[in-house]
Amino acid sequence: MDIEGSVALVTGANRGIGRALARALVEHGAAKVYAGVRVPANVPDAGVVPLRLDVTDEESVAAAAAAAGDVSIVINNAGVGDAGTKLLEGSFDGARQAMEVNYFGTWAVSRAFAPILARNGGGALVNVLSVASWAGRPDFPGYAASKAAQWSLTDSLRQALHAQGTLVLGVHVGFVDTDLSAWVDAPKIGADTLAEQVMDALLAGQYELLADEKTRKAKAALSQPAGPPSTS
Repeated sequence: MDIEGSVALVTGANRGIGRALARALVEHGAAKVYAGVRVPANVPDAGVVPLRLDVTDEESVAAAAAAAGDVSIVINNAGVGDAGTKLLEGSFDGARQAMEVNYFGTWAVSRAFAPILARNGGGALVNVLSVASWAGRPDFPGYAASKAAQWSLTDSLRQALHAQGTLVLGVHVGFVDTDLSAWVDAPKIGADTLAEQVMDALLAGQYELLADEKTRKAKAALSQPAGPPSTS
């Protein structure tokens, strides 16, 4: 997949991973990068094109697709965490929001832009997933469930869009050093480091990126029989 001269859209591009991805696309020679955000005034970088996009609002998604009909790379990065929903008690509100943004939001954007990618030669669709796609988390079960659903969606999209020449890349990563994971005391990789890995994966035509050792171990463990939690 060529990045130089491409036109790209990154959702949730005003901070964290999304902002790093938008900058990396510009640095790799993209001709135009749309920064899809709910509030365009919050986009801090001058080298991108702010685009109003609320992934949970179908009218907003449709309007963004109409305005950005020249894209050849779409990166579904917009997402929320869910530290508020407890596994065995309390409200499900946080988990429902995580599913609306992380799963249904990715689905809505992918559905709206798939015909545009086809019209523009196929291009690429990138979904920013998580190590939590493969590992349940009792401390944030709603987020983990939304990422597992998003992984399943990514595989469906990969199969469905292959015929139109669209590369579908799933990006799996553990904790990234952003505001979303500021409360977590655990090893993290930098957003810029992850963005460069995504650029390399696009250039290589990869279908899946395992961005850190924690994620590679989680993927390998899927072939192992279920058992009690590891103490190591």
